[in-house]
Amino acid sequence: FCPLPETSSPSLKTGAYILIAVGAVTMLMGFLGCLGAVNEIRCLLGLYFTCLLVILITQVSAGLIIYFQKEMLKEELSNVVEKLIQTYDPLNEEEKNLQDAWDYVQRQIACCGWEGAEDWKNNAILINKSLSEYPCSCYNSSEDYVAYSGFCTEGLPSNSTATFADWPVHQQGCMNGVQTWLKDNLGIILGVCTGVAVVELLGMILSIALCKNIHSEDYTKVPKS
Repeated sequence: FCPLPETSSPSLKTGAYILIAVGAVTMLMGFLGCLGAVNEIRCLLGLYFTCLLVILITQVSAGLIIYFQKEMLKEELSNVVEKLIQTYDPLNEEEKNLQDAWDYVQRQIACCGWEGAEDWKNNAILINKSLSEYPCSCYNSSEDYVAYSGFCTEGLPSNSTATFADWPVHQQGCMNGVQTWLKDNLGIILGVCTGVAVVELLGMILSIALCKNIHSEDYTKVPKS
């Protein structure tokens, strides 16, 4: 996996590493569960059940933490995005993945900046160019525009007097756009989370049922030498 960028906050980094660890453990436990079921090994089935239970509890706990700490997470995310916008540089290959991800968000949600398009007035490159360019991913037009990242001059006056007021960009900030998207898709998100929880519960029930049906070896029938 790609290393987390330096612009990420400690909480976001910790959360990402936790998700990576949970994914790795889930894959390992799935393999051990299959191995235990095929070979009828109670120990592996018990371990599989325990890990599923721990993962389920962890997911519920994470959901509660996100719900009760949402204001703090929102503030940290704001700081990350603001720093990203200020240092955005199309020639910076080290942060290209993060910058491309942000460009994708602005295009898909039809937004610009975090709180609004004026956030881009703090970008170092645009300041040096006297705001005569704008981020391409903010372009507000129904036309099939090719440039999806970097800075553009499309739609600006041909002279050199273009200012921020001339930018043909979306004025809505991505913060409101993301919140609106979450509200619109809340049912789908809850449905997916519920589906995952149900699958995990079924896995736990099946592992316990299979474990109970595995009979202990009767060593009294083994011939003695």
